[in-house]
Amino acid sequence: MTEHVTIVMVEDDEGHARLIEKNIRRAGVRNEILPFVDGTSAVAYLFGEDGSGRDHVGRALLVLLDLNLPDMTGVEILARIKQNEHLKRSPVVVLTTTDDKVEIQRCYDLGANVYVTKPVNYENFANAIRQLGLFFSVIQVPETD
Repeated sequence: MTEHVTIVMVEDDEGHARLIEKNIRRAGVRNEILPFVDGTSAVAYLFGEDGSGRDHVGRALLVLLDLNLPDMTGVEILARIKQNEHLKRSPVVVLTTTDDKVEIQRCYDLGANVYVTKPVNYENFANAIRQLGLFFSVIQVPETD
């Protein structure tokens, strides 16, 4: 993944957020990571003051999205991103504890690019994120229109 891609991490669990960032870095990914602890602040950043998403035209964003947030669901955020003309091509990686088949299908139906279930075990979680970081290092991310 090229350096100019900004990773937008929406994760309310600070321990998980630190673990995610640390292990993405361990995989050699040096991109800027913008952490958000709730949906409201993430949506404000992604869609901008006017709510259009135009603020990010010409930028490449990759969204790491937890589904279980304190103020709204990650599913709502995913749907809004994929319905927005400026943000819809931004890859969204759902990273959550939920392994419910219906929820997984719903996220893919809404346009999620990747769905990863967070392993409960710390070592497995760290390893899964390192592998995700390696994946990030090879994927192409388009700029927003």
